[in-house]
Amino acid sequence: MIDFNVNQETCIKCGQCVSDCPARIISMEDTTPFITEEKEALCYKCQHCLSVCPTASISILGYDPKNSVPLTGELPDSARMELLIKGRRAVRQYKQENLEPETMKQLLDVACYAPTGKNSGQVRFTVVNDRIKLIEIRDDIMAKLVKISHETGFPEGMEFFSTYVQQWEEEGTDFVFRGAPHFIIVSAPRNIVTPVEDCLIALTTFELYAQTLGVGTVWDGLAKWVISELLPEFKIRLGIPEDHVIGYTMAFGKPAVTYSRTTQHEPAGVHFVN
Repeated sequence: MIDFNVNQETCIKCGQCVSDCPARIISMEDTTPFITEEKEALCYKCQHCLSVCPTASISILGYDPKNSVPLTGELPDSARMELLIKGRRAVRQYKQENLEPETMKQLLDVACYAPTGKNSGQVRFTVVNDRIKLIEIRDDIMAKLVKISHETGFPEGMEFFSTYVQQWEEEGTDFVFRGAPHFIIVSAPRNIVTPVEDCLIALTTFELYAQTLGVGTVWDGLAKWVISELLPEFKIRLGIPEDHVIGYTMAFGKPAVTYSRTTQHEPAGVHFVN
C-alpha cells in the first residue's frame, strides 16, 4: 500500500499531480486525483505528487506534506552556488577533534536526498564517527600493509603502495585517511540498476553540503583500493553488506587549513551537436 490520500477540502483539482507523475498512474475521477489498486505497485515512490501540489493536499507513503519545507524564496542564488562549487577544495589537513553529533546527523540526513537510478534509494552510508576509532582502524590497516610490502609485495598495478608504506614507516604519514578524524564509505547492492553511480552522486551531495557547514572533505581513492582490493577483510569488520559494491570513500572533518580564493581552470571541453 502506498497510502495515497487527497485532502478534499483543500484540493483545487488542478491536475498537476496527474501530469507530473513519472509513472503515469494518477488519474482524475470526478475531478479528484486517485490511484487504482492495481497500479499502486508501479509507483516510483518519488513523491512528485506530494511536492508539486500547490495546496499541500496530497500525502503518500505515510508522509504528511506539512512536514516538508516550502520551496519559496529559500534556494541559494546562482552566484552563491557558483562560489560553492568553484571554491571546493580537497582538504588534507584536519583538526584532531570529532564533529559535533548534530553536524554529523545533519550531513547524513541531507546526503540521503541524493537521486538514485530508478529511485531505488538503497545507498548505504558506513561512517566512522569517532577519531580514536579511526586511528585504531588505521593502525591495523597499516600493520597489514607493511606486512604485505615486506613479505609478498603489492599486486601488479598497485606497486606504488610500497612508496606510501615507506613514508608511513619513516615519517608516520597517514596516506590512507589523510589524518582526518572521520571516514565514510558509500555502498549499494550490486544487483540494482546503477549501484556505483548512485554512490558517487550521494558522496558528491555529501561533499557539497559539507562545505556549507564548515566541514572539509577529501575523495579517498587509496582507502577504497585498500578496503576493496588489498584488505577485503575490512569490509566485514566495517560492516559492509556482502552483496554491496563500494562506490567510493571519503575522509572528512574540521579543516585545519583555510583557502582564500578559487582556483582557475581552462575552459570546459564542450562539443555541441548540430
